[in-house]
Amino acid sequence: MRDLSAGPRVLLKRLRELMAEPLEPQERLDRIVRQIANNMVAEVCSCYVLRSDGVLELYATEGLNKDAVHLAQLKMGQGLVGTIAASAQPLNLSDAQAHPAFRYLPETGEEIYHSFLGVPILRAGRSLGVLVVQNKAQRNYREDEVEALETTAMVLAEMIATGELKKLTRPGLELDLTRPVSIEGDSYSEGIGLGHVVLHEPRIVVTNLLNEDADKEIRKLVEAIGSLRLSIDDMLSRREISMEGEHREVLETYRMFAHDQGWVRRMEEAIRNGLTAEAAVEKVQSDTKARMMRLTDPYLRERMHDFDDLANRLLRQLTGFSSQSMAEGLPTDAIIFARAMGAAELLDYPRGNVRGLVLEDGAVTSHIVIVAKAMGIAVVGQAAGAVALAENGDTAIIDGDDGKVHVRPVADLVKAYEEKVRLRARRQEQFRALRDVEPVTKDGKRIKLQMNAGLLVDLPQLSESGAEGIGLFRTELQFMISSTMPKADEQENFYRSVLKQAEGRPVTFRTLDIGGDKVLPYFRGHEEENPALGWRAIRLSLDRPGLLRTQLRALLKAAAGAELKMMLPMVTEVSEIRAVRELMQKEVQHLSKFGHQLPKKLQFGAMLEVPALLWQLDALMNEVDFVSVGSNDLFQFTMAVDRGNARVADRFDVLGKPFLRILRDIVRAGERNNTPVTLCGEIAGRPLSAMALMGIGFRSISMSPTAIGPIKAMLLALDVDRLAAGLNAALDDDAGLVSPRDLLVQFANDHEIPV
Repeated sequence: MRDLSAGPRVLLKRLRELMAEPLEPQERLDRIVRQIANNMVAEVCSCYVLRSDGVLELYATEGLNKDAVHLAQLKMGQGLVGTIAASAQPLNLSDAQAHPAFRYLPETGEEIYHSFLGVPILRAGRSLGVLVVQNKAQRNYREDEVEALETTAMVLAEMIATGELKKLTRPGLELDLTRPVSIEGDSYSEGIGLGHVVLHEPRIVVTNLLNEDADKEIRKLVEAIGSLRLSIDDMLSRREISMEGEHREVLETYRMFAHDQGWVRRMEEAIRNGLTAEAAVEKVQSDTKARMMRLTDPYLRERMHDFDDLANRLLRQLTGFSSQSMAEGLPTDAIIFARAMGAAELLDYPRGNVRGLVLEDGAVTSHIVIVAKAMGIAVVGQAAGAVALAENGDTAIIDGDDGKVHVRPVADLVKAYEEKVRLRARRQEQFRALRDVEPVTKDGKRIKLQMNAGLLVDLPQLSESGAEGIGLFRTELQFMISSTMPKADEQENFYRSVLKQAEGRPVTFRTLDIGGDKVLPYFRGHEEENPALGWRAIRLSLDRPGLLRTQLRALLKAAAGAELKMMLPMVTEVSEIRAVRELMQKEVQHLSKFGHQLPKKLQFGAMLEVPALLWQLDALMNEVDFVSVGSNDLFQFTMAVDRGNARVADRFDVLGKPFLRILRDIVRAGERNNTPVTLCGEIAGRPLSAMALMGIGFRSISMSPTAIGPIKAMLLALDVDRLAAGLNAALDDDAGLVSPRDLLVQFANDHEIPV
């Protein structure tokens, strides 16, 4: 046997020449297997391609019966070829026929061959086919020959991925890479979106596989790894890691991977075998991912995601990919796929282009979902494996109603969803017809319906939805989408624009609520073990009075001659309200001194989100002009569940007795102190839970604008007094076996209330 130490480089050089020639797909494939056979001194080289029906079909061969091409086939997991595809691992056998998985295909004429080397054709860890070489003599193939075949398989993976082999597929059949995929997830925000996949942190498609200068490519790799290590060190030193949803221990794992010499050595070896730096990263990434996908330990499988993400970051370093270039090429019907995502990152996308959001992680009450709802975007969460199964530009359907995602859907499914979209549009027309109908229940109770907002683009929905005002304006969103801290005059102009576009409708501005998972890229905070319970919201503002006073002054000046409603987030003690009042008074005096016009009326409120306030209710009600219940945080803190942790976020029912009793106590405290109480959390936007709120006494709620129509349709059919009698009795009955939720569902069914 001749020396094959230079085999991989010679083979890749010849394949590069073949790929550049203007050949038909079958002829190119035939020449490739012939070239591999000649280079490796193999008597047989065969290429099997995986179809969407789970069958591996022989697409080309040198050495076996040519008549078997496109006829010989094995199911996934069947025979040696099927075993390689299923395991995504190579098989190197000196006597193939002695292996228990061997399956004889008489049409191929392969019974005379004994030695067998097969490698999977991989892309992002997925098996797209199998590449095989065989010889009559019994022997094990050497390590460099295995490496050569694996490297060559990347060329075939590229041919499959680019669709070049579609012409060879028989009518009615599809290749696996293009097969339709349906993913079950959780419904986080209702809506239907038909469009095209945009990977939030896209995999870089490597098209330049073969290098001209190995030393140059190794220097390029070393430089990119150095930059990657520095970026990870920088992330570990900053608070921005929360915005990306990555905990410190994950980044520590990233750093460990980035400094792993074994990983670097494998990439350098792939470069010396003829690959470019980026192709070497992709090869090692795909090999490692395929190996780790077989693991059953959930912790180790999670580490696979970490490694995959790290390799993608390195590819972006090598190719100079920027998020700006991605945004410029965004389709007009984008459905964003992401493992995890921060609220600010969603706001980076042009709002008019986004039709849906698919998340592998997250929870229904996480801030990214709240922002997406405010933008009217359908969201499906806990969509396991969605990112790996999709490619940029794939057609996709997101069903936010049922929590389903369809990638590369068949034509019939697309038609069915197009009809569903038309039905939803007709339903929305019915809701729009209710826009000017006064929200009065069947028994005459007037309910105030307001909307939540945070950006100027939200304002047109005030009129479109029929909302009576803005019950929660999240001022932090202006800060989150800015690259630098908004100056005083920028804030003032922004708030003035909001009030102008509201056209006299009330707007309740919440002062800056940053910290926790709402991190500003230009604001350095302190590393915290539990940021949700840490230095955030009013706590941060009181410790940085200059920041708060600038915002208070901007609000006062913007509302000159008009009414100003503002409230404080995450109040824990009544003394915090008094401290802000003192700062407000100083700003009023300052503006008066210099002749500025002041608001004709100032209403000062507080958000009730921290359970400690439940034991200060009367003092709270007497200190403010109104109270707004932030049900998301109040539920999270009361039940000790992290609303961003999908494992516990849905563990307790927001319509369970404990939480409804708390909300009822707040309403009753407002009534006895003659202090208006509203609620602006997620439960206000769902008909069944909004019905519960009305039953325990709420007469003012605020929600996403798209929820106002369904909520109004529900309340118009509701007899509140009849519901209140049954619901309050159930809440007072400790021994009762019927849950409030079941009672509400039964009441809605019995009285034909649309929920």
